[in-house]
Amino acid sequence: MLIVWGLGDPFSVEAGARAYLRDLPDAELHLLDTGHFALEEKLPEIAPLVAAFLDRLPR
Repeated sequence: MLIVWGLGDPFSVEAGARAYLRDLPDAELHLLDTGHFALEEKLPEIAPLVAAFLDRLPR
């Protein structure tokens, strides 16, 4: 699982992102300097993370 999280999100705080890792310890977590609308604010930074993650999946 790929988790991309905005550290400035007032609704979904960092602890929420880290909670995923308790259930999915092999998940890949990226905490970004952005808010709730991370994709709209940081698309050029997030798109390569998604592409690299998908490239690593077994085929």
